[in-house]
Amino acid sequence: MATDPTEQLVRLFAEENRVRAFAAVALGAGSADEVARAAGLSPKETALALLRLREQGVVSAADDGELGVAYDLFRHYARAAAERASDARGAGDPDSGDARTDLVLRTFVQGGRLVRLPARWTRKKLVLRHIAEQTFEPGVEYPERTVNEKLRAWCEDSDDIDHVTLRRYLVDLHHFHRSEGIYRRPAEGGYDGAADSA
Repeated sequence: MATDPTEQLVRLFAEENRVRAFAAVALGAGSADEVARAAGLSPKETALALLRLREQGVVSAADDGELGVAYDLFRHYARAAAERASDARGAGDPDSGDARTDLVLRTFVQGGRLVRLPARWTRKKLVLRHIAEQTFEPGVEYPERTVNEKLRAWCEDSDDIDHVTLRRYLVDLHHFHRSEGIYRRPAEGGYDGAADSA
């Protein structure tokens, strides 16, 4: 059995007779004879398709032998897929909810790392805002050493930018306020004029 449910289902439904038998069960066929008639399959084709569908758990039989779709299994697969997607977002894969923004971010940020900074200024600002929001909590004070460590992690896979340049951009764009070696990310939209050059 494949470990990835999506791959498992694709392999299962790659065979037409299984798809037809499954569709017949989903539409209410409760016995092998009803499945054969509804799906237009021979008894042998029906038996083989139902055997495989039951082995994979997508079709089940009640105590009285009535066939049915194992909807609980599909719900389980959907929950597992949602958890994987959530974990991927937590690992730094961008998901802002805006398709255009996400496309830009996925181009320049991969696996929680900055691949490179965009040449276009509007895209560059978008990527820098994402880095600030994903890395630093608003209102928390960070010493320069901590800021450097956090930004260095973003630059590990990038040949065209280092953490110092990244820090300077964040200060210049007011994603950071800097005072006497302490950095603080302001609350949304809050620029209080406390930033100086990095």
